[in-house]
Amino acid sequence: MTDTLTIPRPDDWHLHLRDGAMLEAVLPETARHFGRAIIMPNLVPPVVTGAQAAAYRDRILAALPEGMAFEPLMTLYLTEDTDPADVAAAHASGLVKAVKLYPAGATTNSASGVRDFDKVRPVLEKMAEIGLPLCTHGEVTDHDIDIFDREAVFIDRVLDPIRAATPGLRVVMEHITTKNAAEYVASQDKDLGATITTHHLIINRNHILVGGIKPHYYCLPVAKREEHRLALRAAAVSGDARFFLGTDSAPHTDPNKESACGCAGCFTATNTMPLLAHVFEEEGALDKLAGFASEHGPAFYGLPVSGGTLTLTKGDAPVQFPEKIESGDGPVTVFDPGFPVYWSAE
Repeated sequence: MTDTLTIPRPDDWHLHLRDGAMLEAVLPETARHFGRAIIMPNLVPPVVTGAQAAAYRDRILAALPEGMAFEPLMTLYLTEDTDPADVAAAHASGLVKAVKLYPAGATTNSASGVRDFDKVRPVLEKMAEIGLPLCTHGEVTDHDIDIFDREAVFIDRVLDPIRAATPGLRVVMEHITTKNAAEYVASQDKDLGATITTHHLIINRNHILVGGIKPHYYCLPVAKREEHRLALRAAAVSGDARFFLGTDSAPHTDPNKESACGCAGCFTATNTMPLLAHVFEEEGALDKLAGFASEHGPAFYGLPVSGGTLTLTKGDAPVQFPEKIESGDGPVTVFDPGFPVYWSAE
């Protein structure tokens, strides 16, 4: 049995770093293992212009501990007032690698998102023209749509029409959670890709709700039935280059998670790579991990594979991951898979 696996240094194609004290606390957890990450722009206020993205990038690099190598790949938050010319200039400068679509109200800090998709059509057309990908939080927010159905409805009502109306637009369906989404991506051309999170490969909705509410398993899109988790696993280990890693690692302080209206998000930056080695080994697909974590994402974004390597080693005793990361804003609980993990990463 393989007990050591060396892969090209992985990248995270969907990451929340927040800002200020939280940024300083969680950035080293990602930079320890990952060469680059697509940085989510849903700060308060959101990152909507090239100038704001440049300033945020500078704050990230200033928070990077000495001796760590990490490249933040910046994104812009799509609003109904986004200027196509500003988007094009930010992309041409090499600063911005994608634009993020949040349907208004879909998740954390998404109040500035899109309600009327006709108002963003000029931006989408410019993005198709210049080859700039659109990253989507793939859920509708209609109150009459059940939360467990919102991803599937988004494909039919929003994503398919956008792609039909904007030929050539490259789209990433981020953090897919359903068999519907996996099958849709696999049936489309190479202009559509999808990220899959670590936690959605491990938990289903029972983990959140059975035996008491587990707030640190609550995320958006919410985990679905077991059949969907198994479909995501099949997609991740398939070797299909349209599927790649985006952790959606999302730090919230414990008081903000463990409250009457707890925040959505799982913090997985610390232990994602050992957990993925566990999952891929369970699936008999360790040979596919390099593609999923290190190669497919750069290929979709038109970038080279990150320099350097990461070595995963399986030991005889379970690895003890930290339970919490301390930040100046308060403690952040690290995702607990609920089973012993024997893999470590360095």
